[in-house]
Amino acid sequence: MRDDTATITCPVCDVAFTPDGRQRHCSTRCRQRAWRQRRAAPVEPLVTRSDTVYACPSCDARYHGIQRCEDCNTWCRRLDPGGTCPSCDEPIAISDLLDADQLANPAITTTNRREVTRPKMKPGRTPRPNPIHNS
Repeated sequence: MRDDTATITCPVCDVAFTPDGRQRHCSTRCRQRAWRQRRAAPVEPLVTRSDTVYACPSCDARYHGIQRCEDCNTWCRRLDPGGTCPSCDEPIAISDLLDADQLANPAITTTNRREVTRPKMKPGRTPRPNPIHNS
C-alpha cells in the first residue's frame, strides 16, 4: 500500500514536497543537478612540487620543493626532480647523481620490416618534385 499524499524531502535541496508518482526530486532543476553529481568526472589529483629541486640564481642555495629563496627573497630556478640526500639531508637533483648519457633517452630501434627508409641524397643534389603534389 502506497501513501501518495505523504510529503518527502528532496535529496538535493532538502525541500519538502508531495511526489507525483515515483518522483524523487522536487523539480527538474534538482533532478538534473543530482544526475550531474552522480556522473561527475573524477577530479585529478594536484601535482605537488615537493619532488623538485630549486636553486637560487643569486646565492646558489638549493631548496627541495620551495620555489622562493628564503635569504634573497627571489624566485629560484628549477633544476630537476630530486630529493634530500640521506646522509647530509641537503637537496640533491637526479642530474647531480647521473651522467648526461644516463639521463638521455635510449635510441629506439624498430624491428618493423615494413618501415620504409628513404635513400640519402648526395651532397649538392635536390630532390625531384612530386608530380602528384604540384603546388
